[in-house]
Amino acid sequence: MSTQWSKTLSFEDRHTLSAPSPSSTPDEPATHTWSRPPLKNLTPGQPMSLAGISLRAFALGLTASLGLVSTALVLALTSSPLWRVPLFLCALSTFHFLEFWTTAAANTPEATVHAFLLTANWPAYPVAHAVACAECVLTEVVFPGRRWAPPGLGTALTLVGLVMVVGGQVVRSVAMLTAGQSFNHTVQTRKADSHTLVTTGVYGLWRHPSYFGFFYWGLGTQLVLGNVFCFVAYAYVLWKFFSSRVRVEEKGLVKFFGDDYVQYRRRVGTMIPFVG
Repeated sequence: MSTQWSKTLSFEDRHTLSAPSPSSTPDEPATHTWSRPPLKNLTPGQPMSLAGISLRAFALGLTASLGLVSTALVLALTSSPLWRVPLFLCALSTFHFLEFWTTAAANTPEATVHAFLLTANWPAYPVAHAVACAECVLTEVVFPGRRWAPPGLGTALTLVGLVMVVGGQVVRSVAMLTAGQSFNHTVQTRKADSHTLVTTGVYGLWRHPSYFGFFYWGLGTQLVLGNVFCFVAYAYVLWKFFSSRVRVEEKGLVKFFGDDYVQYRRRVGTMIPFVG
């Protein structure tokens, strides 16, 4: 766990009992000195800026809502397959909101503006999503009416993609809530007192359930978009990323938890092909 913001903020009023002054008599009440809660980290520009958090949450909620409404309108009023793009933006906005929400709920000291992951792996991450949207739109513009899969199979693949998006999101969010303060968005090199080896719940089904969730969430979005190129590209990039990350992370986990983690690793797989 990152130590930079590891101290929990207290939002409760505090009071201390001061010793009576020399002139006090037994009948005089003791003096109470009230101190305000620490606010420095909550001001604009700081990691836990309330203004920054609320603005990001509002923008993500607005984008998700507009994406959902736009999807419904395109489906209801046209026969265009471009309903896929606003639905993708809705899923993407929901993902980033839940990244912060689960962190705030289960690992409050780490609930900074960075917990939204909006600038993670910049600029490759936003470029990847922009290319995915562009492929979907350009394919329809350049090859109108093009079927990316045989009739029937295309619909089935879209439904599979929707299941992967929803299922992947649920697994990742539940994993973050289950791990609590043992979960962190960055690989940890030192064991904190709050770190425990979690092997129950979704961690009893997948060794890295948050990675499993995002891997299949990402592939599911490309099935929903009907993208061929980006599906292959996403599969390769996500596999390479998680393959490397799991290898590095598990070296630390073995160091942290010793044989307990070695035995856990033997029992439970990642369910990501050729990872771990």
